[in-house]
Amino acid sequence: MELPFPSILFTFLFIVFLLVKFWNRFETNNRLAPKLPPGPWKLPIIGSIHHIAGSLPHHTLRELAKKHGPLMHLKLGEISAVVVSSPETARDIMKIHDINFASRPILLATELMSYGSANITFSPYGGYWRQVRKLCVFELLSTKRVQLFRSVREAEVANLIKLLASTNHSPVNLTAKLFATAYSTTSKAAFGDETKDQQTFISIVTELTKIASGFNVADLYPSIKPFQWISGVRQKLVKLQQQTDQILEKIIREHIEAKTRMTGESGLHEDLVDVLLKFQDKGGEFQLKKDNIKAVLSDIFVAGSETSATAVDWAMSEMLKNPRIMKKAQDEVRQVFSSKGSVDETEFYRLNYLKSIIKETLRLHPSAPLLLPRECRQKCKIQGYDIPEKTRVIVNAWAIGRDPKYWEKAECFYPERFLDSSVDYKGADFEYIPFGSGRRVCPGMSFGIANIELLLANFLYHFDWKLPCEMKNEELDLTETFGVTVRRRDDLYVIPIPHYF
Repeated sequence: MELPFPSILFTFLFIVFLLVKFWNRFETNNRLAPKLPPGPWKLPIIGSIHHIAGSLPHHTLRELAKKHGPLMHLKLGEISAVVVSSPETARDIMKIHDINFASRPILLATELMSYGSANITFSPYGGYWRQVRKLCVFELLSTKRVQLFRSVREAEVANLIKLLASTNHSPVNLTAKLFATAYSTTSKAAFGDETKDQQTFISIVTELTKIASGFNVADLYPSIKPFQWISGVRQKLVKLQQQTDQILEKIIREHIEAKTRMTGESGLHEDLVDVLLKFQDKGGEFQLKKDNIKAVLSDIFVAGSETSATAVDWAMSEMLKNPRIMKKAQDEVRQVFSSKGSVDETEFYRLNYLKSIIKETLRLHPSAPLLLPRECRQKCKIQGYDIPEKTRVIVNAWAIGRDPKYWEKAECFYPERFLDSSVDYKGADFEYIPFGSGRRVCPGMSFGIANIELLLANFLYHFDWKLPCEMKNEELDLTETFGVTVRRRDDLYVIPIPHYF
C-alpha cells in the first residue's frame, strides 16, 4: 500500500526540520563551548586517564606536552585540568593571573587530614588563608625563627654524624637515617621535643604521601562517593587522621599544662606550638581554634621533614654517581672549615659550590615535581584559550627545570651552571620553580634550605663515601617512585668512611 503524497511530503519536511534543529543546536553549542587548550584524545567516562595510568605522571605529561603544547588540557575522570609545562605559561599562571589561580582544589586526603583544609598548604584562597600564611611567614618560619632553631638543627645533625662514624665501614641505609633526622629536627622545632610517637608519625606521613597525589580514583570522581569506599582510600585516611589527631591532641595538652614556664621569658625557647597557642588566646578578628592549630602543625611537620630529607637523599645520590662533583664539594667544605675543626653555619655564605649542588639537585629533582595543584577561581583566558572556573591547574616544575631551551645539557647533573648565574629558587625565575611562585610559593623555603645545607656540609666534611658490594658509581639506580613528593625507588645504602684531618 502506497503512502499518499502529502504524507510523504510531511515526513520529508519533518525529517528536514529535525536535521536543521539538530544542526542549529550543534552550531550553538560549538559557539558557546569554551575554547580549551589542545590535549590528547579522550575516552568516555575516563577521559584522558589512560594516558598517564601506571606511569610517573611528570614524565608522561612532559611527553604529552611535546605533542600538544605547554598549555595542555586533560579530562581526568570528572576533573577538567590544564597542565603547564613551560616558563612562559608558568609566568602567566603564577604571576600575571596569580590571584585567579591562588586557590586549591578540594582533595579527599587534605580535607580529612587537615581538618577541612585548614592548613597553610591546601586552605582555599581567602581571608583565613591570608591570615594563616601571614602567621607562617612572619611568626612560625621567619628568618629570625629559623635562626633560633639553629641549635636544634646542629644537635640533630651531630647525633647523626656520631652514628655514621660508629658504623665501622659497614653499609648503612642513609635514606632511613636522613628521614629520621629530618623528622626529629622538625619535631623538636615544632613541638619542643622529639615526640614519643615519632615513628608512628613518620609512618603516617609516608603513607599519606602515597595517597595524596591527587590522582587516585576518589579525587578524579568526587561526585561518586562510593568510590571513596570501594577504593579503600577513605578508610585508610580516616584511620591515619585518628592517629594523627591523638598525637597532636596530646602534644597541645602538654603545652597548655606547661604554659606557665614561659611567663616572663623571651620567645627564645618558644617552639611552634607555643607560638600558635598565643594566637588561640589572642582576641580580635583572627583567632585560631584547636583544630586550626593541629592542621598547621601537621602541615609543617610533613612539609618541613619530607622535602628536605628527599632533597639531601637525591643530592647524595647524584654526587655518588658523579665522583668528580663530590670531590670538588668536599674540597670546598674542608677548605672553608679546616681551621675551625667543625662545620659552622655562619660560614655557609662561602660555600658557593655546595649551594650550586643544592640548586642543581632541586632543578633535576624537585621534591614535588608537579608542584601542588591550583584551581581557577573565575573563568579567564590564558594564551588565547578559555580556562573555565574550577579547572585544576598542574604545573610540571620537573619538566620546566629540564627544558632544553633554557638549560644546556638539561638532563645532566652539572652544578657549575649555577656558579655564575643569578637564577634562584625563590620564585622570580620561572624556568626554575622547585618551590613554586606567587602567592602559593612554599613559605617554609628558608627552613628547608637551612636543613639541607647543614646536612650536606657535614656529610662532605666528615666522611668519604663508597657504595657497598663493590658497586660502581655509574651503576647506582636513580629510578623514581611517585607520590606528593618523588623519592628514589630504592633506599640509598652507602659506606661512610670517617675523614681524618
